[in-house]
Amino acid sequence: MDELLRAASVVRLKKDEAGDFLQESKPSERHNEAAPNKTSSTHVPTTPGEALEILKSNPDYDTLTSTLNFLLRYRTADAAPYPAIRLPSPLSAQLVQVLVSDIVPNYWALLVEDSQESKSSSTPLGSLINCLASVAGVNAILVRLKALIQEGKHEAASKTKRPDIVLNLQALCELLSLLLRSPKWLLETYLAALVASDAPSRLKPLLHEIVATFGNGRIISLAAEADEFIKANSGGKELDDFWPADPAQYTDWLGRNIVALASSETTPEATRFAADLLGKALRLGHVDTLIKQLMMELVLDPRRNPKDFGRILGGLPSGDQRKVLHSVLKMLSAEYLDRLGRCESENSKSLISAAAGALASALGPAESASKHLVDWLTSSSGAGLGDGIGIRRAVMAVISQNRDDLMSAFERSLGQFGDQLYIKHSPVLQQEAHAQVLLLAAGYVHRASPIKLVMALRSGPWMNAISNRLAATNQRARILGIFVGEALSRLVDKDDQRLNFKMEETDQPEGRWYKGLVEVSDSVGPPDALHQHRTETAFGSDKKKHTLPKPAPKPMPPKEPKSGFVIEELSDGEPPEEDDIVPYAKPDSDPEDSDDDPTLVRRDRPKAPVYIRDLIRYLRDTDNYDHQKLALTTAPTLLRRKGNYGAEVSEHADEVASLLVGLGDKFNMDRFDELRLQGMVALVVAQPGQMGPWFARTFFEGDYSISQRSSVLAALGMSAREIAGLEASDYATSAAFPSKTLPERVARLYLDNSTSPSPQPASSLKGLPRNALESIASSLTNAWLAPLAAKAADEATGPDVLKLSTFSSRLNQDSSDRQPLLDPAKTKYTSKQRPRQRAIPNTTANLIATSFFAPLIARFQAALHTSSSRSRTATAISHPHLLSLYLQTLALLLHASGPSTLALPSMTGELWRLLLSTRVRAAAVGDLAVTRAVLFGFLAMLDLNEDRARDLCAELGREVVEAMEWVGAVFGGLRGGDESGEEDAVKALAAGVLVRLREAVEKYQLVMVEGLIGFG
Repeated sequence: MDELLRAASVVRLKKDEAGDFLQESKPSERHNEAAPNKTSSTHVPTTPGEALEILKSNPDYDTLTSTLNFLLRYRTADAAPYPAIRLPSPLSAQLVQVLVSDIVPNYWALLVEDSQESKSSSTPLGSLINCLASVAGVNAILVRLKALIQEGKHEAASKTKRPDIVLNLQALCELLSLLLRSPKWLLETYLAALVASDAPSRLKPLLHEIVATFGNGRIISLAAEADEFIKANSGGKELDDFWPADPAQYTDWLGRNIVALASSETTPEATRFAADLLGKALRLGHVDTLIKQLMMELVLDPRRNPKDFGRILGGLPSGDQRKVLHSVLKMLSAEYLDRLGRCESENSKSLISAAAGALASALGPAESASKHLVDWLTSSSGAGLGDGIGIRRAVMAVISQNRDDLMSAFERSLGQFGDQLYIKHSPVLQQEAHAQVLLLAAGYVHRASPIKLVMALRSGPWMNAISNRLAATNQRARILGIFVGEALSRLVDKDDQRLNFKMEETDQPEGRWYKGLVEVSDSVGPPDALHQHRTETAFGSDKKKHTLPKPAPKPMPPKEPKSGFVIEELSDGEPPEEDDIVPYAKPDSDPEDSDDDPTLVRRDRPKAPVYIRDLIRYLRDTDNYDHQKLALTTAPTLLRRKGNYGAEVSEHADEVASLLVGLGDKFNMDRFDELRLQGMVALVVAQPGQMGPWFARTFFEGDYSISQRSSVLAALGMSAREIAGLEASDYATSAAFPSKTLPERVARLYLDNSTSPSPQPASSLKGLPRNALESIASSLTNAWLAPLAAKAADEATGPDVLKLSTFSSRLNQDSSDRQPLLDPAKTKYTSKQRPRQRAIPNTTANLIATSFFAPLIARFQAALHTSSSRSRTATAISHPHLLSLYLQTLALLLHASGPSTLALPSMTGELWRLLLSTRVRAAAVGDLAVTRAVLFGFLAMLDLNEDRARDLCAELGREVVEAMEWVGAVFGGLRGGDESGEEDAVKALAAGVLVRLREAVEKYQLVMVEGLIGFG
């Protein structure tokens, strides 16, 4: 009985120490009072086994501190640089398990508090982290996390709450964040594995365990699951900076560790270890971010050796090498070469040479990597689709170092350029890129070995290529064949034997630029120019801003007060003509200044941004409501006003667009989606040639949500209709400069109130609805189906001779249809007639076709061939909502280009084949919205090509028959009569498309016979 009642500890104070009893106690003293210890004396272990027994016996705080310090000091003979607890052994595994399962739950709060109060660099918390800095420590934390999560789920199912589970999960999550903070963590783990293994046979399984632990996504999944469980069971409270649960931050940490490993260790084992880690990291997502980080720190950093990246790339499998190289090419193009355009400026050659040097350094000694570059140039979906020619010139400069690769690229490009199926089915944007590759490769081959180029141009593939190009139905494909034919003939033929088609297009600037590509020759230089260009781009504008002093304001001359009285006669009507001064209106009352408490009145309200850089700064400030509100309300007007004045918008367009697309509604702002969409539309309208391809690339390759991708498509569709003059935005009127508007007094004389160009107040500006494209598509569908419905109703009532009408109805019809310029006796009005649109010159059709339609079509085709089930492009082409919205956008772009565009045949052919390729996807997703979008696309093309139905049947005979069979199957498979009415709408749309297709086929079936021979 005495043993059970023995005191835990006895503390005696001397008389001079016994002061006030209410004193602040230290963490160690509070723990000594609360811990059920048998003695208060600090015990220092002498062996790891004794340390294990102390940790199991629930020691006091001082004993725990001394034990952790001992474990860090204890080293074996074969592991001198590292503590024995960090090396793999049965005893170290037991120590780590006790620290994670017993010490951390009981002492974590005291350890954290002590580390915050202590001013010393070495704290007990730091000692604990150093003891667990091993693969065994991370695995023990992960196992404990999984066990606690399962216990928490079981307790939640049984409707019992254990608060200790949430507290223990929080402690383990914080420990994991602190444990993996170092960017050299994997390097230290690799060196410890070298020390622990005395033979290569023992080193390989250790490194395999490290790669399996940190590369398979187990840390991310468990951390994210623990984070969600904590949020759900702690009232929505989030952990501070729990970065392992974020895949992007974890991939960034893994990339920094790979950089440190590749820079410090150059042994074959270290290179293979880094390559294995990189191969695993490529499967975690965020590939472009990871490769960009490696390129910036290993290749483009002048303090590093660029060959380190090549050594890691050589250790990857062939598929991973291809993925890394494609990401490198994308990064070089997006960051440095895309803004060069056609690379006609002075610094273009130096930047291309530096990009070629960076690419050559990234390749390293890997022989298969250069083969991947040849495949990238000549593949059906490669060659930098949608990117500028700068990246193709850089790749060609690298390939030209090897003659075999150069000849392979030239021969494959020539064979592909003349393939009939390629000419007929490949997007125009893709054919333009491959034509540039062929011209560049021909120039390099001619300079390296002229006789090989002569022999190639005397062969059958060259003759077939020119013949197939000239016989192509696509006008752009023929023009590209003419460019290539004249350019290559000029290299090998004499003056009297050169090809000269004597066409106007060949003498235009574009034709001269294409034919001049055979003379382009780039070298492989050092990548230093890229680092310098990036530095100037990031800091050049700021430096100029700070170095230029602001001029001092001119003092205003004092005004002399008027003396005496002035008598003036004022009229009640118009203001006097000799005085145009209009007094300012009385300011409205400010609700913020009318507060009873003067301390609540805000005097520091931010002003609206005047410059684009201010707009960018406001958009970046996501924690300030006023800045976000001002930026969104000002962006549509500011971007439109400055779009065509100077280069302020064009230089920052990419940055503004990325901020607008990725902006989130953090403050639950009114009309947030409408304002953000209006800003994007204004940016595209201001710079259509630059932002059209950018938004198309962002839709497929950007890391955005479904709603953000939908806004990208809405911005493209609405801006294209505004450019074509089909939509009028109130923001365009409000953004007009005063010099472009009439004075108010003159406007009243010549313009009425309905057509007054004066800016409207902000309250009258109407925003776009979230389903703007669906609304436009529905209205166009009704307009296109109305004549068919009227015709069907007209035929259903019987023959024309039996139709009667009242005198008043005929009178109303005659008065409404009367045209004074036409002879009424020679004019016949029927229900089939439709009002013709006013003929206006279509000056924007080429812009919509090249900057909006072609990039969207080409990137969709590339995504079909290259996307995997886990990629971002797969989401863009497989999600029902995005796919239907994408198809509607293409149809609206085609409608906006108009029937007078020269590219209408090629645009119709590309869209028709794309719609046929989505038939299987429309059936696979089982969503009527996709089927409706496909039918809407067919109806738009048929309506736009109404005057050229014969050419449509002759050029796309097989496609027309396939479409008619599919639409007939859709019409027969829908029953209709559903509650929502969606099936009825789709069936009506299918009926309209089917009627028009059958009319065209019956009328021009003889024209289609030649094209349908052999169609099975």
